[in-house]
Amino acid sequence: MSEIHDLAATIQSRKGADPDSSWTAKLFAKGPEKCAEKFGEEAIEAIIEAVKGDRAKLVSEAADVIYHLLVMLTARDVTLAEVEAELARRAGTSGLEEKAARG
Repeated sequence: MSEIHDLAATIQSRKGADPDSSWTAKLFAKGPEKCAEKFGEEAIEAIIEAVKGDRAKLVSEAADVIYHLLVMLTARDVTLAEVEAELARRAGTSGLEEKAARG
């Protein structure tokens, strides 16, 4: 199992846990909207580091983005497997064709 799958499993295990027991459980307790807000904040921080060109900080912020994306998905009962299935569905389709198909 890869690190991202391990992380997704850990995040899933924190859903419904005591908010005092972990940061992830605390995020879930605040609701899906707060989870989405945190994902947005981390995405903006990653964008800033990408523009600045600080590679180490970008790597760190990218890790935060992935963590908060998984928290946001889990808050809405969307699994990593579902996202992977969508990526697999798109594989072999040109990005332009795929984007046009979504309208």
